Amino acid sequence: MAIFSVYVVNKAGGLIYQYDSYTPRAEAEKTFSFPLDIVLKAHDERILVSFGQRDGIRVGHAVLSINGVDLNGRCTADGKDVIEYLKDPISYPVSIRFGRPRLTSNEKLMLASMFHSLFAIGSQLSPEVGSSGIEMLETDTFKLHCYQTLTGIKFIILADPRQTGIDSLLRKIYEIYSDFALKNPFYSLEMPIRCELFDQNLKLALEVVEKAGTFGPGS
Repeated sequence: MAIFSVYVVNKAGGLIYQYDSYTPRAEAEKTFSFPLDIVLKAHDERILVSFGQRDGIRVGHAVLSINGVDLNGRCTADGKDVIEYLKDPISYPVSIRFGRPRLTSNEKLMLASMFHSLFAIGSQLSPEVGSSGIEMLETDTFKLHCYQTLTGIKFIILADPRQTGIDSLLRKIYEIYSDFALKNPFYSLEMPIRCELFDQNLKLALEVVEKAGTFGPGS
């Protein structure tokens, strides 16, 4: 069981915090000699496979790391363009890890805004007055859980369908938000959350729920 991601969305639908707590297993990792027999292309903030799928490497997969070091967008860790780096014979042999493309920052912002709109639509479609909106969406691979506060802040968790204790975790994150973000005199409700204590306590709360399934006394 696992918790995949945490999102915090303000009342206007803007993403003010996002944390990925789970890294999916890479689809394939392989060591190549020169010349590279897979065709890569740059797209948005990623390097994607465009031709030459084999050995578990598929067209559309992204290059996730080179020689065990994660990429920085379309560049290696030391700032070299990946495609230019792989054209140089000196770079070989090279180990490349491929997998499903990770969401970019812009895509996360867009998805948060889309969910905010869906939440409002769900409230309006309700046959009963005072609907709480979307509290959970379920798929075969994950569940989306949402808790909206009285001030309109939405706390969203993506988790394994079998993961327990999510309701208590959502309220725990709200408590952490109240203690370490709202009490900061320099923080505004509409602004991104940049607080080290918030980060630390959030990660600790995720670890507790993943291991125990809920919060015990004093957690």
